[in-house]
Amino acid sequence: MKITVVIPNYNGIEYLKKCMLSLEPEWPEPASVLLVDNGSTDGSVEWFRQNYPLCRCLELGSNTGFSGAVNAGIKASESEYVILLNNDTEVKTGFIAELLEIMDRKGNEKVFSASSMMIDMWKPELIDDAGDLYCALGWAFSRGKGKSCEKYETEKNIFAACGGASIYRRSVFEEIGYFDEQHFMYLEDIDIGYRALIHGYRNVYQPKAKVLHAGSASSGSRYNDRKTVWAAANSVYLIWKNMPLLQWIFNLPLLLLGFMVKWLFFAKKKMGKLYLQGLKEGFAKCKSKEGKAHKVPFKWANFGNYVSIQIQLWINIFRRLGE
Repeated sequence: MKITVVIPNYNGIEYLKKCMLSLEPEWPEPASVLLVDNGSTDGSVEWFRQNYPLCRCLELGSNTGFSGAVNAGIKASESEYVILLNNDTEVKTGFIAELLEIMDRKGNEKVFSASSMMIDMWKPELIDDAGDLYCALGWAFSRGKGKSCEKYETEKNIFAACGGASIYRRSVFEEIGYFDEQHFMYLEDIDIGYRALIHGYRNVYQPKAKVLHAGSASSGSRYNDRKTVWAAANSVYLIWKNMPLLQWIFNLPLLLLGFMVKWLFFAKKKMGKLYLQGLKEGFAKCKSKEGKAHKVPFKWANFGNYVSIQIQLWINIFRRLGE
C-alpha cells in the first residue's frame, strides 16, 4: 500500500461525516483510511463502522491526545507515506494525488513532510494555514493565516508541516522518533518538523493540495484556558528538547523578549496567570523523567543543520512581523 490516511477523532461525529464524504472520491482504496478514536462517547465509532465497513478503525479507549492518536495510526500502517488529517476538514479534489506527487518527485528524497493549503472553512477565500514557521522569539505561527489564498499558490520550504492536513515519509519516523506524546496537544507538529530539520530533512508546502478546515473544533475556540496552558508549557519544552545548550543561551535575549510579549498579549485577555501557569508546567516537563528521555542529543554531524536552523529562526522573525 502506497499511502494511509490517518484521522484522529475525539467526539467529532458531525465533522467526521463531512470529512469522510469529501475523502470518498480521493482514496486509492478504502483500506487506506484509518480512523484512530480517542475514546469517543458520541457514537463516532459506531457510525464509522456502519457506514465504512471496509475502512479500518483503531479504538484506543481513552483520550491520548493528538500525538498519542497519530502515533498509534502511524505504527499501525505499513504504507510508504502517511497522511494525517483532522476530522474537522473537507478535502478538495486532487488532495491526495498532489501530496503524493511532491513526495515522489525526483530530487525530493530528503523531504520528510509536505503541508497542504488549509483554507478557512467559514471564509474560503482566506488561508487558515500555508505551512508552519518558528522563529527565534520562541513563537510558532501559521503562515498566511487570514490572508488571501491567491497569495499562497507557490511551493515553499517551511519550518514544519501542520499536522492537521499533511503527508509524512513514514520511514523517517524510525530515525527521528515519533510525535512526542509529552506534548499531548499543540506544537507537536512543530517539534517533529524541528527534529527532521536537525537530521537534515526538509519540510515543504504544496499549495495544489487543498483542504477546508473548521479550526479549533477539538479545543472549542482559538483562545481558551486549556489551550493557553498547554501551548505555553509546550513552547518551553520545545526549546529545551531541540536546542543544544549553547544555542538556547545564544538565543536567550530574543526568547525572553518573545515570552514577555506573549505574556502581555494574554494578560490583556485576562489570561496572564494561565500563561504563567503553562510556563511553570513547561519547566516541570523539561525536568521530568519522560521529558529528559525525549531531549534530542547533540551530534557534531548535525552541526551544519543547526546553523541552517538558526538562520531560519532569525529570518522567520521578519516573516512573522510581515504576516
